[in-house]
Amino acid sequence: MAEGGTHEITIGVCVMEKKATSAPMGKILERLQAFGEFEIIMFGDKVILEDPVDSWPICDCLIAFYSSGFPLKKAQTYATLRKPFLVNELEPQHLLHDRRKVYERLEMFGIPVPNYALVNREYPYQELDYFVEHEDYIEVRGKRFWKPFVEKPIDGDNHSIMIYYPSSAGGGMKELFRKVGSRSSEFHPDVRRVRRESSYIYEEFMPTGGTDVKVYTVGPDYAHAEARKSPVVDGVVMRNPDGKEVRYPVLLTPAEKQMARAVCNAFQQMVCGFDLLRCKGRSYVCDVNGWSFVKNSHKYYDDAACLLRKIFLDAKAPHLSSTIPPNLPWKVNEPIQPLEGLTRQGSGIIGTFGQSEELRCVIAVIRHGDRTPKQKVKLKVTEEKLLNLMLKYNGGNTKSETKLKSAVQLQDLLDATRLLVPRSSSGRESDSDAEELEHAEKLHQVKAVLEEGGHFSGIYRKVQLKPLKWAKASKPDGNGELERPVEALMVLKYGGVLTHAGRKQAEELGRYFRNNMYPGEGTGLLRLHSTYRHDLKIYSSDEGRVQMSAAAFAKGLLDLEGQLTPILVSLVSKESSMLDGLEDARAEMKVAKARLHDIILSEGKSVMRNGNSVSPWMIDGAGLPANASQHLPSLVELTKKITSRVKLLAENENEKLANSKYTVVPPYDQAKALGKTTIDVASIAAGLPCGSEGFLLMYARWKKLERDLYNERKSRFDVTQIPDVYDSCKYDLLHNGHLNLEGLPELFKVAQLLADGVIPNEYGINPKQKLKIGSKIARRLLGKILIDLRNTREEAISVGEPNGQEQTCILKTSQEVETQFGLLKKNEQTRRTSSTCDNSSEQEEEDDDRETKYRLDPKYANVQTPERHVRTRLYFTSESHIHSLMNVLRYCNLDESLQGEDSLVCSNGLERLFKTRELDYMSYIVLRMFENIEVPLEDPKRFRIEMTFSRGADLSPLENHGKEAASLLQEHTLPIMGPERLQEASSYLTLDKFEKMIHPFAMPAEDFPPPAVNQAFSGYFSRSAGVLERLVNLWPFSKSSNNAVK
Repeated sequence: MAEGGTHEITIGVCVMEKKATSAPMGKILERLQAFGEFEIIMFGDKVILEDPVDSWPICDCLIAFYSSGFPLKKAQTYATLRKPFLVNELEPQHLLHDRRKVYERLEMFGIPVPNYALVNREYPYQELDYFVEHEDYIEVRGKRFWKPFVEKPIDGDNHSIMIYYPSSAGGGMKELFRKVGSRSSEFHPDVRRVRRESSYIYEEFMPTGGTDVKVYTVGPDYAHAEARKSPVVDGVVMRNPDGKEVRYPVLLTPAEKQMARAVCNAFQQMVCGFDLLRCKGRSYVCDVNGWSFVKNSHKYYDDAACLLRKIFLDAKAPHLSSTIPPNLPWKVNEPIQPLEGLTRQGSGIIGTFGQSEELRCVIAVIRHGDRTPKQKVKLKVTEEKLLNLMLKYNGGNTKSETKLKSAVQLQDLLDATRLLVPRSSSGRESDSDAEELEHAEKLHQVKAVLEEGGHFSGIYRKVQLKPLKWAKASKPDGNGELERPVEALMVLKYGGVLTHAGRKQAEELGRYFRNNMYPGEGTGLLRLHSTYRHDLKIYSSDEGRVQMSAAAFAKGLLDLEGQLTPILVSLVSKESSMLDGLEDARAEMKVAKARLHDIILSEGKSVMRNGNSVSPWMIDGAGLPANASQHLPSLVELTKKITSRVKLLAENENEKLANSKYTVVPPYDQAKALGKTTIDVASIAAGLPCGSEGFLLMYARWKKLERDLYNERKSRFDVTQIPDVYDSCKYDLLHNGHLNLEGLPELFKVAQLLADGVIPNEYGINPKQKLKIGSKIARRLLGKILIDLRNTREEAISVGEPNGQEQTCILKTSQEVETQFGLLKKNEQTRRTSSTCDNSSEQEEEDDDRETKYRLDPKYANVQTPERHVRTRLYFTSESHIHSLMNVLRYCNLDESLQGEDSLVCSNGLERLFKTRELDYMSYIVLRMFENIEVPLEDPKRFRIEMTFSRGADLSPLENHGKEAASLLQEHTLPIMGPERLQEASSYLTLDKFEKMIHPFAMPAEDFPPPAVNQAFSGYFSRSAGVLERLVNLWPFSKSSNNAVK
């Protein structure tokens, strides 16, 4: 009997024993019994499966839910017979077995779901008129889904879910499944076609930054959320020392709480779990699981028991008080863990400023890793097959150019080229045999390039066909005439592929950042991530090598496993408008290159080089050797020597190819090569070039350099080709040293001497010009960096104030919640700037860097400062943006508006930069912002900026740099140089000073365009006009970590 003589309420637990005896169920039922108001009756498998329902125990309230083997209809018969109060209604549980019905019910209640379409088949492999599959997209009843998209079986109990990736990301498929040991997904690089065995739901892939959110309701007014590493990233399940999957409690936004209420009511399931996807400021429900409990949370067990008590009392004993007693009747000896705060420590590189500083922000701009030389082939074509191909893919528009990039398009071009190459000299009207020969060689080169990859990934090869001449011809029907193109310009761009060395460099640098860029006691980034206090977002330019570098870096940073394609699509955002292109500075760079040409060829006699000897970097053409022009003849002669050597090797290869069928494709798969981090042992052993480049393409590369470097007819040097000669030299020394090309080391030394002066001066011949060009190229990036720093400061200030908004305000009024949820359902306006508080910063609403804040739930995580966070922004780009950003940082004080100000870079730093030979592969610039929490909020010294840079892999393949470097050289890899200071150790650069110096060159926040609506997957990521912020990543990096928050 309960207290006061009241009869105990009987609670029947009609579930399979495996579920009834689980740890969460046991913990919650123990707590319910401890109230002294309930009698728990366990039905057991024998009763449920074998006994008739009229002999089942009679109870007041019933806990019953489906799991494997559970007779749901039999339980419904019992409920109809005895009419107990049902915690979870039984009839709606049938809906959970059919994903179609789940989505239908969610939409009926206005709950946002991913964009989806249904493909229903009556029998396996049934052909459907409304379903069409293409290389990179499918169409369902005219609705197009671009890869990456998700494929789900309609059977809710079938957990084999597929994600298909676009050819532009390397293609392939990732299969998600229920956890098996430490795996939850597997990547299949060769699977590109969707399944046809059954009926499926196809839906848009939602990039969530590598994070899934699980939500657990206990009644419509309570929802607990936990985040975990998404299986779409690398499929490795992160487990704590007890073997449980690592998850972290997170706060739900008011709109998400309303969604939880709606899910609970829609399916009439008081206790219910569902999956939430957070994508670009919005949230979507992608699955509803039914009865689910949180694991390993004593606080949740307390909450669930109290809430279930109230639910039972309201249903069966409303006259009794359901007020939670002040002292909970059960005794739980929870382990008390020490509260964990951010380690207070100085920067480590600059010097320690006492124990009052905390890291707030890390911003890094990073160049891509080692790549193959970039190549371009231009030729005029008159062949009918090629002209028809141009018309086929431009819709028959005789005046329009055509771009060929997809696998189907490139295969068509390859087929046409294969037919033309054997008789390429026929049909050409030319007075010059040399011209015909050159045309035939270029066609042969096009064929070789197209055959290079084994299959077309679409990342590194693209062809442009532009009509040049037209002639009138009769229309097919004989009525009148039309103009048809008779000549077109073909431009083939290829190369620039991230090598195995480039990927290895990027992964190693990611690991270095993880272990060294974040102050801590040996755990660095691990502690921040594992407690949901790290906000990480990775951006990349449009170039494939840059995006793959970003993915490889993320793999090292986050200690991930497996192929790069899923990591790339899940974690890296493409932001081409910020990290690509030189359009705004092309005119100034043209002027700089013309001036550079004059300085080199003048030998200093006729051209004045303004500047002074005290600061040698201030003169025009600083860094150029005094006798630069004297090196040009030897540069040309040595280039010719290498070209002739490679030509002999190519002729031997060509003879072998001539004896084989032209349809044979070299057995090299470029998509698989993206996953390689080792040298091509088989090619080297066979005496072939390392990687995918054969001797024919190697010869074409050197022949083009020889032709472009010096014009024999005009007796004119083109100094802009010096960097390309240096690039090819360094590549072949590193990757093709086994070919022993005579003269290559000598050519490298000459090319390096000249390139060390030419490359920096292409971005401005003197500091003022460097500043002007740099500010034009990096304007958007500089603006974004200032936004990052400002948002970090505003957030830190809001936390530091006595009544900081994130500390005091968790819930909004019901009216505000309804308003936000209504907006979410209608998909109106732009994405919301939302935290869990009322008074969101007005400044954040104005910024393009609008962020929905997803945070650790302080009630469920034993962390001392849950409101404090570290923001990381990583920007992967090319050489031009690294040079441009560095030039603005070191020369910003030369602007008229900043006269009298010192440079942001100290004099020693300026000298160090002047002596730096180049900002090589994986070079980077890092800005770290620290907050001194003992300084008043209004004091400018509250926030300090630290600037460092690395020259990247700035080592010569010819030099001896110790055992480590020698070992790396054997793997065709050069080590990355460590960070160097740009400030004096005793300096103190405040955020205010940094903003003042950079602001004149940065794009204002109000000029950033609003985020674009996602239309289709273009390249690696959907095209975005604005700055699309990635959500927070949660999981710890060490798979054997003992630091998981429980």
